[in-house]
Amino acid sequence: MGDDEVRELRGLLAGVEGAVRAVGAELAARRPQGPSPVSTLAQARARFAALDGPASAELRARLGPLCPGAGWVDGELEGTVPAGGAWWLCDATDGAVQYLLGLPQWAVTATLLRDGAAVLAVVHAPQLGATYRAVRGGGAELDGRPIAAVERELAATVAGTSQPPLVSRDPVALRRAGASLSAMAGAVPAVRNLGPTSLQVAQVGSGHLGLFWEFGPDAPNLLPGALIAAEAGATVTDAAGAAWTPVADGFLAAAPGLHARALPLLRRID
Repeated sequence: MGDDEVRELRGLLAGVEGAVRAVGAELAARRPQGPSPVSTLAQARARFAALDGPASAELRARLGPLCPGAGWVDGELEGTVPAGGAWWLCDATDGAVQYLLGLPQWAVTATLLRDGAAVLAVVHAPQLGATYRAVRGGGAELDGRPIAAVERELAATVAGTSQPPLVSRDPVALRRAGASLSAMAGAVPAVRNLGPTSLQVAQVGSGHLGLFWEFGPDAPNLLPGALIAAEAGATVTDAAGAAWTPVADGFLAAAPGLHARALPLLRRID
């Protein structure tokens, strides 16, 4: 990426962050003080739609003028993103399960894609007081400060993981997820699922998590954090060690040395 494009993208950051923060503040003001009293999947979906619909519409209205001509990716659960052109990939309530339960681990995300790759990303967690942002070729920041992935031994690493929304429909990904959890849990002191995938991968970039891995295609949730982690110096690959792409069915992000130690655990899964 050329210097001119990096400068252009950095010029967009303040506007994108402002839009994300505004939507996050409104959602935080309306968040439940305790677990939402829903007991069925249909009730949870209805409650989510009532909150996420207006928030998504506001985010779209705020971001649209910043990059005229960029499309809007719909259907997060589909797991795919457009391969060409400029697109906004956003999630007004990333971590909706936590949000509805009154937990603080949720975020508002905005990612600009160009030709299928993330070039700008903001991940804002209002209740955690954390805002990650990055542009391709321009580094990554947490709350305005540069960040860097941290090298650790596996024996001193807290690992994060999650499951794509539709992993239960993919028996191969489901088997890999279970096998990799056993393998990783035997090598690190703790494995955690700390909320939204985008936020956990960004936390690898800041060193709050040592590594994050996942099995199954999950491009919409991985793209924002993957850009932030990579720009913070983390190695980002698929589960076999090849360069990660939005169509990959596995993911691993960690500081380079730690990545090299963790990768064999995932390679042995098959």
